[in-house]
Amino acid sequence: MLYAVVGTVINTFAIGPALYALYHMGAMGDGVLLVNHNSTYTLTILDALIFSALISAVDPVAVLAIFNETHIDRILYFLVFGESLFNDAVTVGIYHTLLEFAEAAEPVGAGKVCLALLNLVAIGVVGLLIGIVFGLVAALLTKTTKHVRVFEPLLILGIAYLAYMSAELFAFSGIISIIGCGLVQSHYAMRNVSRKSKTTVKYFVKMSSAISEAIIFLFLGLAFFMERHVLHTGFIAWTLVLCLVCRFISVLLLTDLVNSRRVRRISFFEQFIMAYGGLRGAVCFSLSHMLLPDVVKPRELFLTTTLAVIIFTVFVQGITLKPLMNLLNIKRADDSKDRPLIVDISENVATLMLAGMEQVIGITGHFSVFSKLLQWDEKYLKKIFLISEYEPDVLRAFKRHARQLPRIQVDVLQPGAGLGEESVQQGRQIKTMLHNFRPMSFMRHSVDDDTCELEKLDEPAVCFRRQSQIFNARQIHGAWRRQTTRENMLNLDEA
Repeated sequence: MLYAVVGTVINTFAIGPALYALYHMGAMGDGVLLVNHNSTYTLTILDALIFSALISAVDPVAVLAIFNETHIDRILYFLVFGESLFNDAVTVGIYHTLLEFAEAAEPVGAGKVCLALLNLVAIGVVGLLIGIVFGLVAALLTKTTKHVRVFEPLLILGIAYLAYMSAELFAFSGIISIIGCGLVQSHYAMRNVSRKSKTTVKYFVKMSSAISEAIIFLFLGLAFFMERHVLHTGFIAWTLVLCLVCRFISVLLLTDLVNSRRVRRISFFEQFIMAYGGLRGAVCFSLSHMLLPDVVKPRELFLTTTLAVIIFTVFVQGITLKPLMNLLNIKRADDSKDRPLIVDISENVATLMLAGMEQVIGITGHFSVFSKLLQWDEKYLKKIFLISEYEPDVLRAFKRHARQLPRIQVDVLQPGAGLGEESVQQGRQIKTMLHNFRPMSFMRHSVDDDTCELEKLDEPAVCFRRQSQIFNARQIHGAWRRQTTRENMLNLDEA
């Protein structure tokens, strides 16, 4: 939230005045800016602020994809993800506020600026409240869908879209509204629906996101040929420099403030990756394309510069980001599949212990407030918005790990370790068979009520205790030979 709100404000009100000052100092070369092919125009401070607002929209989709691929540390991942989540809402709010000033065509005084700031805060807060209300409505409705599971994905997605449209209808922030609705739905409504419905919602959202990004970048490519462009090399070059410099300054300043209150500090190299990963993409292109020539005179110049910035950040910064991460040896996260269940439980226990220590000392800190919110949620809200047979958090964590962790660990020795090539090959075949089989721990907590997995309990299967035995190739080969001998004896008896 700090990077999204404060960082966006710093970038907006640093890039705009800097461009305005450089233009009037003659650092861009020409004394006037070309509006179209027949007229010229002098850059105003309001035009510079509008452009800086739209160019400050960070869209690190490629960065997050690289983070997922390289298994980056989850703290760094969530910092970038949280910034990208709220950055769009803040950018769009500032952008529309400045456009209102430009459309009014009146001098902007201190009173109007204060009213605009209050209006910006109100737009965000009310939009968040609208999203929370719709999220709670979705939670209540999903309590009644136990026998009509097919409607659950439609209900989840439809109410989220309705929250966005309702906020936009009353001139509030639709982006913040849908974020608030999604947060509430993930905590309540998604726990009322079946696993199949969760999977449907998850992959539908991913598919819609990919299609939307593809369509926007398709329009971006068409804009090179369908739009009229004004190429001003000085303006483009200074915009690129200021975007990089202001991005690094804001990240370093805010991270220094954050590190003063953190136990696990964000290193300088991680700050460098965060700053270098500030790519521009679909949002700033859409905002520049929405500019009206009658309101913003240098619209064609702004659109051309935006396209140049997007191309540079995506193809230069985006391509070199992964080699930089490897060069700087950025910390990687532990593989979630190898993460023991006890680690998640220990983290929750540590949080509760710290909350208890704060209460004993007599201070109201982050952990005590978080603990009280959890208690209030467990005591009141979950009883209202969750189904009566909802799963406790510990059981949900157990089922999540039961689906992810391998049911058995097999160590197959390589040739030359005392076994022949044929034995090693047989051991590998058994390892593949065991991996594909992977029987569930047959208990009522690991079987969904809305699936047919209960029928599997009647199947004669060998249940291996999960992670309780580690087989090497010799033991696998011996077990395979005994099983083969037993089957041959049974065949002889039947004959």
